[in-house]
Amino acid sequence: MKRKLLVLDLVFMAAIGAATWRLRQDWLAARAREQKLAGQTARPASAPQAVNIGAPPHAVTATGYADIAEKMLFSKDRNPTVIVEPPPAPPVKPMPPLPVLYGVMNLVDGTTAIMGERMGAKHQGIRLGQKVGEFTLVAVNREEITLEWDGKPIKKRIEEMIDRGVTPAAPPEGNMPRPAATAPGAIVQPKPKAEAAPGIEIGKGVKACQPGDASPAGTASGGYRKIVTPTPFGNSCRWEPI
Repeated sequence: MKRKLLVLDLVFMAAIGAATWRLRQDWLAARAREQKLAGQTARPASAPQAVNIGAPPHAVTATGYADIAEKMLFSKDRNPTVIVEPPPAPPVKPMPPLPVLYGVMNLVDGTTAIMGERMGAKHQGIRLGQKVGEFTLVAVNREEITLEWDGKPIKKRIEEMIDRGVTPAAPPEGNMPRPAATAPGAIVQPKPKAEAAPGIEIGKGVKACQPGDASPAGTASGGYRKIVTPTPFGNSCRWEPI
C-alpha cells in the first residue's frame, strides 16, 4: 500500500515539475518578444492609393422622366404640359344711370348741388361727401362735377348733367288733337303763378325756390328772404333765413 502511494506521489511531482518548466519557457519567450519589439523603430504606413471610381452620377431632373410621363400606359390623358385654367372673372356690376343735376349753388358755408336720384324723382341739396342714390358727391365747381360709384370716380361736365328741361316731341300731324273750341264771349283765365314762398329745405336752413316763382329778389315770406345769384348757367334762386 505504501509503495503505491509513493509511486503516485512521484507521478504528481513529475507533473508539477513539467508544468512549472512549461510556464517558465512561455514566460521567457514572451520576455524575449517584448525586448525585440522595444528595440524596433515604427515605420509610417504608406498612404493608400486612390481608386478611380469614374465620373459622378448626373443630377436628377424632372425632364429626365418626360418619356415616362408621355408613355404612361395606364392614363391616356397624361402629358408633360400642364394647362392651368385661370379662375373665372367676377361678374361686372352694371352702373346705374347717373343722377340728374338741376343746379349748383355757392353758399357761404360751401357748395351745394341740387340733384335728384333719377328723372322725375324729388330733388334735394347734396353737399360734398353726401350720397344721391348709389353715387357720392366728391367735388363740384362751375365747370365739372365728380361723383364716386363703387370706388370709381366719375367726372362729368356741368353742361352734360344739368337738366334744362326736355321739350316733348310733337305728335304726328294725323294724330294731333284739335284745340277745344272756345265759346263766343268766354274769358280765358291765365294760369296762376306759384306762391312767393320758400320750397323744400336744401341744407343749413336754406330752402329752394318753387318752380314758377316769379317774385323779385329780396321778397320776404315766412321768415325767409329770396336771394337770386347770377351764374354761367342762369340765375340761382334760394331762400335764406332772415
